[in-house]
Parts: sequence; C-alpha cells; structure tokens
Amino acid sequence: MAIIKVITPSVTDANITTAKVTDNAITLAKMASGTDGNIISYDASGNPVAIATGNNGQILTSTGAGSPPAFETAAAGGKVLQVIQGTATSTVSSSANTFIDTGLSAAITPSASNSKVLVLVAHGDVDKRSSDTSMGINLLRGSTDIYVLGNALNNTGSSIEQRCSASGVFLDSPNTTNATTYKTQFKSASGSADVRVGNGSTMTITLMEIGA
Repeated sequence: MAIIKVITPSVTDANITTAKVTDNAITLAKMASGTDGNIISYDASGNPVAIATGNNGQILTSTGAGSPPAFETAAAGGKVLQVIQGTATSTVSSSANTFIDTGLSAAITPSASNSKVLVLVAHGDVDKRSSDTSMGINLLRGSTDIYVLGNALNNTGSSIEQRCSASGVFLDSPNTTNATTYKTQFKSASGSADVRVGNGSTMTITLMEIGA
C-alpha cells in the first residue's frame, strides 16, 4: 500500500508583498486595536504613529515638518466673548455749546481685565436747523471722553437744514471687570443754532468683548 504524505504549504512574511494584497482587502476588523480618539499619522521616518487623544475642547494643530500633529488648547486671543447692544429712538435737540447725552448707551461687564471692547456706534439721522453751525459728537466710557466720532454737518453750506448719518468704530481697553457704560454726547458748535440726533431713526451702540 502506498503512503501519501500531505504537506501543508507555509507562507512566510517575505512572500506577502504589497502586490499580492488586493485593494480594500484589509478591513477595520483586521487592524490592531488602539485607543479611542487616537488618530493615525506618520513620524519623521515615515512610519505609522498614533496621535494621542487630546482633551475635550482641544484642536489638532500642526507641529511643523518632521513632527506628528498634536492636540493643543486653542489660543484664546481674538475671540468674541460677548456682545451687548443698546438702542434709542427718541429725538434729542440742543443749541448749547456744551455736550449733552444723546440717550444712546449700553453697559458691558468684561470677563477679564485684559479684554478689549470694540464699540460700534450708528446714530442714524443727525441734522442741524441752521446754516451757521455744526455738530460735535463724542464717545464716552463712563464720564471720560475716549473718541471723537466726528464734527458732523460742517458749516460749509447755505442750506438751512442739513442731514447726515454719524457712525464710528473704536477699540477700547477698559482694564476692568466691573460693569462699564459707553454712551455718546453731542453739542452745537455755535452755541445758538439747534442740532438734533435721532430724528425718528433708531440709533444703536454695539459692544463686543474681545478676548486678549
């Protein structure tokens, strides 16, 4: 009787080449287990490497050529932390050469003392009732003038009544975490002719806290 010997072929690592692996043949189930949240990248030698899972809220950033990326805390600077807006619709007039409130104001409490406050002001219509005057408009933090919004309606024409819009943008550094009020004031340059703000339009002042 003849004896048949069955030889089981063996496959060596050297026999498994890239060309012999069918595209899409390696499934996720065949990959080695890893840590939840890790991301696969490559190291400086071109070898696969797992990027360690970051903390909640961190972002993946580049660490430069030859170095795998990493999860890092996002920079805080430049973020808008809060937005406050105030409005006013009343018409306010004056013929005095001293500043009075326009009625437009808003208060903000910065979350950090090194935050900045971006102030955006839109007065809508402002007008003068005489050709021999102009209007001064200032922005104040509390009782302190911090910005001259403009000398609107300059005395250059002969028209009895002139209208325009008066707006401005100013980046302030209040250096406080206390509630801070911003408002606008106006005056008549001549001290005798009427000037008005509001005039039936909605005036707005928007305060944006910008993180340092």
